[in-house]
Amino acid sequence: MPTPPKLTPEERSAALAKASYARKRRAEIKAQIKSGALDLPSVYALAQSDEAISKMRVAEMLESITGVGKIRALSIMERLNISSTRRIKGLGAHQLKNLLKEFAAAPQKMRRGKLIVLSGPGGVGKSTVAAQLRATGDYWVSISATTREPRTNEIDGVDYFFIDDVEFQKRIDASHFLEWAQFAGAKYGTPQKGVEDALDQGHNVLLEIEIDGAKQVKSHMPEALLIFLAPPSWEDLVSRLEGRGTDSPERRTERLALAQEELAAAPSFDLVIVNTSVNEVVEQLVSLASA
Repeated sequence: MPTPPKLTPEERSAALAKASYARKRRAEIKAQIKSGALDLPSVYALAQSDEAISKMRVAEMLESITGVGKIRALSIMERLNISSTRRIKGLGAHQLKNLLKEFAAAPQKMRRGKLIVLSGPGGVGKSTVAAQLRATGDYWVSISATTREPRTNEIDGVDYFFIDDVEFQKRIDASHFLEWAQFAGAKYGTPQKGVEDALDQGHNVLLEIEIDGAKQVKSHMPEALLIFLAPPSWEDLVSRLEGRGTDSPERRTERLALAQEELAAAPSFDLVIVNTSVNEVVEQLVSLASA
């Protein structure tokens, strides 16, 4: 294996600056693709003179298109015989022609996204699944409002919108929520406008909410697909709940009693997924979005 070249401090600094610029430039281009400000022919044209864009992977470009996502992007590339590692400037004339034809054939009218509602007993891993899905870019993940106190690892505006009871009631009175429910002494609600806007823009939307809230969403939006996330076993769920360091013994007892009731609701959902592996659950949900 060849020895990497030794760089002077000045060369190393210049290389880091160049890499930083390239990352920033690609992020800008992907944002413009996502917003519709740039189409594929425009990106390819820019790649002929902009090194940062020319070295962007084709997969990154396709994933940025609203309604595509990682799974569909790779599927399209495989069908068109384009390597998953291909850079934009490295596209052959035939590959480019087929790629442009693939997206030119799609109607200009924005398709409405799919609404997936993820629910299940407390402690089953809903938040972990939602966070990993958010990172894939295949779903727009709604952020709920809640009156409970944030846990030590939670961030306002990222995990939840943390508000007090007075503000929560104001939003109920103003019909701000698509659904809301009370759970373990706190209220939780899903802001309706964000969900409707994301669906209209063609984004697939994931709601991670409690069981009563999921049923409310289904009554308002029958097209919603209700997914029940189940534990591998009752013993596994008990272990997860008892392993939380944020609940008092009384609260854990309440949660276990409630979990038994929640598990009984599984047959009323459209699909039950057992959380034996977060990665496998995420793969199934991504497949539902691209189906």
